[in-house]
Amino acid sequence: MTLLPVPDIAIIVVAAGSGTRLEAGAPKALVGIDAHSILRHALDGVFAADAAQVVVVAPAGYEGDALAELEAAAGDRRDLGRVVTGGATRQQSVAAGLAALWGDVTTVLVHDAARALTPPTQIDAVAQSVVPGEGVIPVLPVIDTLKKVAGGAVVSAVDRSELAAAQTPQGFPRAELEAAYTAALAGGIEYTDDAALFAAAGYRVRHIEGSARAFKITTPADLERARHLLAAPTPARPASIDLVGIPRVGVGTDVHAFGGDGNLWLAGLEWPGERPLSGHSDGDAVAHAIVDALLGAAGLGDIGEHFGTAHPEYAGAHADVFLARTRELLAESGFAIGNVSVQLQGNRPRFSARRREAEAVLSAVLGAPVSVTATTTDGLGFPGRGEGVAVTAIAAVVSDVSRIM
Repeated sequence: MTLLPVPDIAIIVVAAGSGTRLEAGAPKALVGIDAHSILRHALDGVFAADAAQVVVVAPAGYEGDALAELEAAAGDRRDLGRVVTGGATRQQSVAAGLAALWGDVTTVLVHDAARALTPPTQIDAVAQSVVPGEGVIPVLPVIDTLKKVAGGAVVSAVDRSELAAAQTPQGFPRAELEAAYTAALAGGIEYTDDAALFAAAGYRVRHIEGSARAFKITTPADLERARHLLAAPTPARPASIDLVGIPRVGVGTDVHAFGGDGNLWLAGLEWPGERPLSGHSDGDAVAHAIVDALLGAAGLGDIGEHFGTAHPEYAGAHADVFLARTRELLAESGFAIGNVSVQLQGNRPRFSARRREAEAVLSAVLGAPVSVTATTTDGLGFPGRGEGVAVTAIAAVVSDVSRIM
């Protein structure tokens, strides 16, 4: 038997839910996505992250199934894992997981098995961000237009800039989390997630950037989405080319007509007072052309495949969501972004005054230099007539040799 160092991080994987809304006739975590269950995929991500004690909280009567999944995912790290029986509520299940932690553990991550495709990098990022007295959760910006309703009437709009969608794992210092759970269980109060419970005990909760892949599998549509993502082929790339880092180049174009509601969003910026562009998301033709150029360079399809109308979660999304997810897709396939060059054709808006600002925003999201130029067409064509804008982007990507070597 190989003796492994005792970690000071633990991950409690909550898998005790019944999954009624999934309509699968079995506990949700044990429903298959492909050849493997939701739980197995979640554990694959957990064990691909940095070493931690792993406690799976299983439904009563399914402990053996959960243990089999844990051991299959853990491999030679199976000594780091164990299975405990969940309770009648989520809080009782997490409390059962807390009771099973080793004495060396100082940082606890609570993770929903239903977020089965969560990248290991997100798990590590949460663990590394925990400090004494503070919890950390990954979040994504809310991209839908939100309304406050009463009965059958729409009362008012909700400012989504102040909102975020919480994900897991959520990370906490152990001592403070245990104290918060003791208080919640004693008071008989049920919270929607561990961050809310932690904050109710008087502790601070910070947030870091989440991932689109860390969505929660709750309904049959969510399950189909997970199956689609896992079935997407990864293009073959000749090793001889990858290892020498020869760049690959992609071209993307996008055209949008003026129309729709709200303000114009272009090149990752909001342009108050300018006519908006119509589209499935926010109509940001600059961002969309960049996405197509990057996906094309990496051989990963096009924007319609990954962000089209079959993906309603991206309706109304802004450039940062599209570009961050594209960057993830490239990284998952072993590519790093070299640079991007974009040309915008249109009479409006007057772009030159905000060109540097746009380049800074786009470059920050992609983690690579982005240059943007703008030109008119001397009144020719639909851009010249003021009917819309056209954008062309060229992107260079290289194999991330550090991941291959």
